[in-house]
Amino acid sequence: MATELEKGKATKTAKGLSKEEIAAMKEYLKEKNSKINGESAVLEAIAKMPEPDRSMSKRLHALIKAAAPNLVPRTWYGMPAYSKGDKVVCFFQPASKFKVRYMTLGFSDEANLDEGNIWPVTFALMKFTPAEEAKITALVKRAVG
Repeated sequence: MATELEKGKATKTAKGLSKEEIAAMKEYLKEKNSKINGESAVLEAIAKMPEPDRSMSKRLHALIKAAAPNLVPRTWYGMPAYSKGDKVVCFFQPASKFKVRYMTLGFSDEANLDEGNIWPVTFALMKFTPAEEAKITALVKRAVG
């Protein structure tokens, strides 16, 4: 039997989750049942973002696609993500999604970023300069390497 959250209804049984987290879960459930092309869904999600998230996301989308053209764009919990097969490799979360100070670029355990016993998998993004763009490009290439 489907839970209330799986039916797309947030109820009091989802105690402890913020409104933003509940909305993200609803997005995830919609995505599972959607037939929308991944690229279209990502571009639609980016278009709905307020500035400066929207322009940063457009640039980040272009960087990821150029660095790893074999990754497939899709949304994941309503956020732009990039997959190899059905596994998300990297994603970004706009600051506005959870009303935080900065956008983040994250990598899943599918990413080849392992370095010793500890390594970062999420990066805060405040603005893009050529130096940040080069770092992002290198991270994405390494992640799919």
